[in-house]
Amino acid sequence: MKVSIIGATGYAGAELLAILQRHPEVEIVHITSESSTGKKISELYPHLRGIFEMKLESLKDIEKIGEDSDFIFIALPHGHAMEVGKKLEDLPVRIIDLGADYRFSDTSIYEEWYKVEHTHKNAPRVYGLAELYREEIKSAKIIGNAGCFTTASILALAPLVKHHLVEVDSIIVDAKSGVSGAGRGLKLGNHFPELYDNFKAYNVAHHRHTPEIEQALTDLGGEEVVINFTPHLVPMSRGILATCYANLKEEVSAGTIEAAFQKIYGKEKFIRLLGRDAYPETKFVRGSNYCDIAWHIDERTNRVIVLSAIDNLVKGAAGQAVQNLNIAAGFEESTALDFVPIYP
Repeated sequence: MKVSIIGATGYAGAELLAILQRHPEVEIVHITSESSTGKKISELYPHLRGIFEMKLESLKDIEKIGEDSDFIFIALPHGHAMEVGKKLEDLPVRIIDLGADYRFSDTSIYEEWYKVEHTHKNAPRVYGLAELYREEIKSAKIIGNAGCFTTASILALAPLVKHHLVEVDSIIVDAKSGVSGAGRGLKLGNHFPELYDNFKAYNVAHHRHTPEIEQALTDLGGEEVVINFTPHLVPMSRGILATCYANLKEEVSAGTIEAAFQKIYGKEKFIRLLGRDAYPETKFVRGSNYCDIAWHIDERTNRVIVLSAIDNLVKGAAGQAVQNLNIAAGFEESTALDFVPIYP
């Protein structure tokens, strides 16, 4: 299968390269970067020396790249993938977008939260969260890869919402992310003296992953979900821990909750159910495509508290994109993704 990566020099793009170069069914034919055209990718990411040395091309020849490729991964900031998608819509190439442009079925929600006009409104798209939308992904022309915070949050809450075990107007998501989730660009808040020995919330009540979580949970449960979502930045390079709260409906027991998680995820390769009263940690999924999930019941407040941990660059971005590729191309779903988490 011939694949290309548009925007290969960000953290997600580099992670994608690291996974795809070991994929036995894939040949990488083009990688692009407008800021580093002509350079070898290993000049920007020395850890790829002797492993992957391809030169970066310009996006100007996107039609030729599309003609050469069976799949194209787009790892660009929001607002750019839809322009690529428009130029490729008459070609048989399939697209996996790691950004936000194709995540929303209702583009007006995208426009409201991202403050960008959507220029490819009628494009056929499927939400790319593999464990929950596997059948739709198989035949999709465009796959909108789920975001990092959203992956951790939706996977944690999906069994509860789908089986109507919680009050959907009571959901709170409190999530913490490593700084690589903010990208490779230089920003004062990500500068070492600002980040080190610090812990902070940001974009309270306004984070763009909020409507993405609401969209998926509304779809799964069949009733409108509105949540409170608060993201935090912690001084580590990668990883997400999401703590999700919801009020239980009457007569929901611990056994009912356990059964709901087992029914949806019991046979999933990349979901590791730790069970009641366990504690997922980002260190235990670091560098892997796994999502670890555990849950607790606070009988005093009648709340269920679900914890989930992922690596934001793998299960939250590049690994999930390759998982979606494997599903869409008909490969074994774990191909090139069955690596052990990095520890310690």
